[in-house]
Amino acid sequence: MNALVFDGQLKLERARAMPRAPAGEARVRVLRAGICNTDLEIVKGYMGFRGVLGHEFVGVVAEGELRGARVVGEINAYDGTCPTCRRGDVTHCPNRTTLGIVNRDGALAEFLTLPARNLHRVPASVSDAQAVFTEPLAAACEITERVHIRPTDRVCVIGDGKLGLLCAQVLQLTGCELLVVGRHATKLAILSKRGIATTTDADSSFPQFDVVVDCTGHASGFDLARKLTRPRGTLVLKSTFHGGQETAFAPIVVDEIAIVGSRCGPFEPALRLLEQKLVDVDSLISAEYPLERGIEAFERAAARGVMKVQIAVAERVTG
Repeated sequence: MNALVFDGQLKLERARAMPRAPAGEARVRVLRAGICNTDLEIVKGYMGFRGVLGHEFVGVVAEGELRGARVVGEINAYDGTCPTCRRGDVTHCPNRTTLGIVNRDGALAEFLTLPARNLHRVPASVSDAQAVFTEPLAAACEITERVHIRPTDRVCVIGDGKLGLLCAQVLQLTGCELLVVGRHATKLAILSKRGIATTTDADSSFPQFDVVVDCTGHASGFDLARKLTRPRGTLVLKSTFHGGQETAFAPIVVDEIAIVGSRCGPFEPALRLLEQKLVDVDSLISAEYPLERGIEAFERAAARGVMKVQIAVAERVTG
């Protein structure tokens, strides 16, 4: 099969072996996949991953449970038997593999495998292009799983990339007083049309906020987020990137700031939001490429100001 592979450099592999689905797993024919910031960081060295990239996808089950169903898939494959899994924290299973990130080939290929329990049917009213957003939208939903956000809270999202725009739309649904700080007026305009307050001037954002969410993907984002978080407020970190972070922790101690890490989230709420058209993902798509032009797609995705780049892997067969 064709696959987009990273082995220290990005390349299109045209004769990669078809993945076999072990017991309990399904083989999925990928219809469409997305390139996210994590993929871009992996090709810089993040996580030391080698193999097929990609973890945002929609496909049709070709073999195994749910055969013929159009599905999306949770990216963490867990053992279900360790103490971490038994207490319900399956996404933190110490023995997990993660699609296109840790020890499991990803979605930028014609086929992938995942445990059947990781797969979710896609509602008929959700297009393939929209379904690709399920994984990052679920990550946005995870914020409200980790932090109780009240309608009376003042909340700030920092970052106007794909994840920042999704987080802002999810947080708007809580009724909180919301502000998004970004650098690109054209991206922020997507939120402004939905009634979300935005600014490109971080210094205009005071007074400080009850909850601040860092979606910048840069080390500098943490420092700004800290600056905008009130004493005894909560700072939510959504950013992952290749590189270090230098931070003075004394002010965090003095102000008693709660720092909350947040990554993968629940798929069913994300699919419901897509089905009910409560979030706009169509405006976040900048470009589409065939798999054969995957390297070009990565170059486009890494360009300044570009949002979601999707890769059309196969056509859906109906009837």
